[in-house]
Amino acid sequence: MWSRMKSIIKFLYHRVVLISLAIVIQLVVLISVILRFNDYFVFFYWASLIISVVEVFWIVNGKSNPSYKIAWIIPILLFPIFGGLFYIFFGGKKLSRYEKKKLRSIGLKVENALVPQPLVLSEIMLHDDGAAVQSRYIQNIAYYPPHKNSTGEYLPIGEKKFERLKEELEKAEHFIFMEYFIIEEGVMWNSILDILAAKAKKGVDVRIIYDDMGCLLLLPYNYSKKLESMGIKCCVFNPVSPILSARINNRDHRKIAIIDGHTGFTGGINLADEYINEVKKHGYWKDTAIMVKGEAVWNMTVMFLSMWDYLRGIDEDFNKFRYKLTNGDERHDGYFQPFSDSPFDDETVGETVYLNLLNKAKRYVYITTPYLVIDYKMTQALASAAKSGIDVRIITPHIEDKWYVHAVTRSNYRFLVESGVKIYEYTPGFIHSKTFVSDDEYAVVGTINMDYRSFYLHFECGVWTYKSKSVLAIKEDFLSTLEVCAQITMDMINKAKWYKNLLGTLLRIFAPLM
Repeated sequence: MWSRMKSIIKFLYHRVVLISLAIVIQLVVLISVILRFNDYFVFFYWASLIISVVEVFWIVNGKSNPSYKIAWIIPILLFPIFGGLFYIFFGGKKLSRYEKKKLRSIGLKVENALVPQPLVLSEIMLHDDGAAVQSRYIQNIAYYPPHKNSTGEYLPIGEKKFERLKEELEKAEHFIFMEYFIIEEGVMWNSILDILAAKAKKGVDVRIIYDDMGCLLLLPYNYSKKLESMGIKCCVFNPVSPILSARINNRDHRKIAIIDGHTGFTGGINLADEYINEVKKHGYWKDTAIMVKGEAVWNMTVMFLSMWDYLRGIDEDFNKFRYKLTNGDERHDGYFQPFSDSPFDDETVGETVYLNLLNKAKRYVYITTPYLVIDYKMTQALASAAKSGIDVRIITPHIEDKWYVHAVTRSNYRFLVESGVKIYEYTPGFIHSKTFVSDDEYAVVGTINMDYRSFYLHFECGVWTYKSKSVLAIKEDFLSTLEVCAQITMDMINKAKWYKNLLGTLLRIFAPLM
């Protein structure tokens, strides 16, 4: 009885409960204040209506995606009092003047650290103008240049990434940087933490960044202090606050590990046991990653350090973490271009990289994504490529992790399949990998889902690669994965229950807010 009481008390004092309670209280107070104006209802209603109309004009003339605009305009016009107020609290990207200044300063620092590579771009252009166009966009807009003298190893499952990551961590001599959306105590994280703690004791500079929302239900409160006590420096991205704020929309969804500046990992795999199938969550969990070695890792190092500077409020010398290649370190495995995407620069780098791959494809584009929650331009790009004779194939999960997001994913099937896009569902369980591969020449592996959050609201990253062995490895993995997938046909789509179709259609309207 006492143990049960203790567990109930522990639950009630969990910060999720306390934060939720604080937000509910604020909402109740807000609604109560509105109701107090009941005697002045007509005046208050018209004031709210004017505010809502102004907001609609503001949204319509803004730079955001049209689907995102519609998703906000509908509730604002249907419920002018509450809709308008909710947009004030949760809509848009609100940054203080100080934060904008800090981001500009860090952006300039990133630009100065990442020196353009005109000779590498010229080499790529000699192979293919289309490849050079894709690479130049990433360098010019995101500042991350392409590199030679690099190699990549594609890791087709979480278990393989886990083993390779541990091997490389054990070799660390100078520094280890890790930035993850999700960390959860268990077999995977605990074994990695043992290595990190041991390395920190030996004087290795070990740093961790994790996203507070991603870890809200998974890590104890003030977990960062535990890591600091072990000699591991730690920053928490955007700590969850009980105050109503739009800032909760922006998350650090990146997954990066860097060892000594010469080895880097990224991909869809977080540091939790479902990613290596130590626990079964939504069936067999299929995810992927890529390990990069060589000059290209500098891009990933700058990504991490720029976020570290932002969170710590410091101005660190990036160059002291740059790995100097020697003559014996020269590598020849195509071209690698790790890149990052920020929600605060009004440039959808991740989505544009995907669109460039689709628009430049000559024979095929193969895609894996856990979510297919896409806007008009991405839908049209997929459809246009298929209609032009490009073999466009997409693998999505059969067992979902979020039913409402999966409903939106399936609501997009009809138009795409009618247009000639081949869609497959991964029957063993949940596929969480985010990969594009095209024409045996190009590929992208990273953290970028095909949804609004990844394209518009989250910090993301990926690796664009051209003419490397990883490209063919990604293609081979895709084709072998198809063997355990079920192809979605028009007959299957037509036989779906009418209420499921209706629900998916309704949810799709508000997909940008999910």
